[in-house]
Amino acid sequence: MRLRLVDQPLFLMMAAVASLAMFAPAVLGLLLDSHGEARKFFYAGLMGLVLLGFVAVARANAPRRRSLMHNLLALLAGFAVLPLWLAVPFHAALPTTTFLNAYVEMTSALTTTGATLFPVGRLTPVLHLWCALVGWLGGLMMVIAAAAVLAPLSLGGFEVTASAEPGQDASRLPMQDRVDPQRRILRVAGVILPIYAGLTGALWVMLMILGETALTALCHAMSTLATSGISPVGGLQNGQAGLAGEVVIALFLMFALSRLTLSSDTLTAGRGGILADPEFRLGLGIVGGVTVALFLRHWLGAYVVDDPKSLGDAARALWGSAFTVLSFLTTTGFESADWRAARGWSGMTTPGTILMGLALIGGGVATTAGGVKLLRVWALYLNTTRELDRLIHPNSVGHSAGHNRRLRKQGAFIAWVFFMLFALILMLVMAGFAAFGAGFEAATILAIAALSNTGPLVTMAGDAPINLADLTAAAKLLLAAAMVLGRLELLAIVALITSDLWQSASNRR
Repeated sequence: MRLRLVDQPLFLMMAAVASLAMFAPAVLGLLLDSHGEARKFFYAGLMGLVLLGFVAVARANAPRRRSLMHNLLALLAGFAVLPLWLAVPFHAALPTTTFLNAYVEMTSALTTTGATLFPVGRLTPVLHLWCALVGWLGGLMMVIAAAAVLAPLSLGGFEVTASAEPGQDASRLPMQDRVDPQRRILRVAGVILPIYAGLTGALWVMLMILGETALTALCHAMSTLATSGISPVGGLQNGQAGLAGEVVIALFLMFALSRLTLSSDTLTAGRGGILADPEFRLGLGIVGGVTVALFLRHWLGAYVVDDPKSLGDAARALWGSAFTVLSFLTTTGFESADWRAARGWSGMTTPGTILMGLALIGGGVATTAGGVKLLRVWALYLNTTRELDRLIHPNSVGHSAGHNRRLRKQGAFIAWVFFMLFALILMLVMAGFAAFGAGFEAATILAIAALSNTGPLVTMAGDAPINLADLTAAAKLLLAAAMVLGRLELLAIVALITSDLWQSASNRR
């Protein structure tokens, strides 16, 4: 059996975009008179385009593989293999580190995890831009793939609403998209790219108006839309935009709560607008509920107040909780400058369990957010209310009140299966980290941070930050694999393994 990635048009397109993106840090290097870094990125990008040109010419007359499963395979290869190429200019510009560290860093950025192995001061502005840009491209790639690859296959959360079984081709695709899935990818990209880039540009300008430097504003804007949480200054609390910048970023984080905020070009696009979308309403409900609980704990908990708190302290604590909760629910991981005040107000020095729980829930389907997705949580909630209704009215039939009829009949069952698979892989990853020398707390945080694609958990969820650079080589490889698995999700991997793709490849030998 032999599957060659060069036969996958989607993988070639992703590699071409990655090579073109290398010219952006090269330009920044020229502007900053860092000619050594500029040359490394320029030559790497040029070499990538030349090699891809050779591959395209060599495969010009070869039969194209027009299959959604081949695109899913190319998507998996994009997250697992493409960071090897992305790490080449990074390692060349930072020769004091190992190539493995550069690969894990690029995998973290491309999967929008945002877990870094390097302190802020060790990376130059050119490398900070490259990490943020890779994260931005990873978010764009995931949004496009969700609508063009995962949705037609009823994967990535769409299995809860689609009529087809997970991994099977949906029946409502246009005929031209069935014949050539690449055409659907290009069509979806044409719809989403202007919106995604326009929102990033708008946020960039707003942050600069609020006093942020151009590079930091750009990195924070890209990290917000991609929910990667990558920052060249170590977080929003070290930026210059202040409270107004956090408010603006919070508004843009809303785009990660529902697929309807970026595009309706999916098989399960809802009706009634964003306010009628159950994912969006559930996300806002979780943010409000957790924020109020943290705020009220000041009076309801066992916390002894030494000094009376002013109204300003209360407002800062309320905002710090709301922003940080929203940030971790969308798996971005930005920390509010008032988060310390919020922790002091609630009496919880390190509410890591709450942050990890929020990251595990995650954002909306077909968004850049990770986690198990709000739509699956909503399906289980509806099933729970239905079962409670049946306890009161055993002979009742039909749907419970408030049931969303876009959910398929077996949607709750499939969501529960996904939760069980997620819990199983979480335990296995935790056991792997423990076997490679991590303690129980560190193994738990690392596993949740990787599978939910919420890298900032490694510095905020525990009593002390976890230094990823101190992990063993095996633990770093496990971390990279877990981030890829969390980004693409286990159901997609299972569908890929159990498809007839491998049998057809073996028959071509």
